Amino acid sequence: MVTRTVTKPPKDPYAVLGIARTDDEAAIKRAYFRLVREYPPEREPEKFQELRAAYERIRSAEARSQTDLFLLQPPPAMPRRRKLAYDLDVHADDILMLALELGLARLSVQEDFHEPELPTR
Repeated sequence: MVTRTVTKPPKDPYAVLGIARTDDEAAIKRAYFRLVREYPPEREPEKFQELRAAYERIRSAEARSQTDLFLLQPPPAMPRRRKLAYDLDVHADDILMLALELGLARLSVQEDFHEPELPTR
């Protein structure tokens, strides 16, 4: 049995940290440490994890550009794949055609039905 967990899309890291998108790295760092002092991990671990995740997403210039790209346009949804359906039924015509291809079938059935010869003494 396969269980799938549904994860919530991440929140806007700029809104979590309470800063503008145009703020520089120093302002991001100040806002992060101010909020960490307000919500220390010992008292509010869930809020701290949310703050830490938001800070990690916009901490460097490269991470910020990638985050900004996906905040403006989220990645496309993966296409749903249909399960392949196989025809597992065995048809008499298929068996006959296979036998003919393999040379196992005789074209004349009369050979199969003949009078047995009686042994002579």
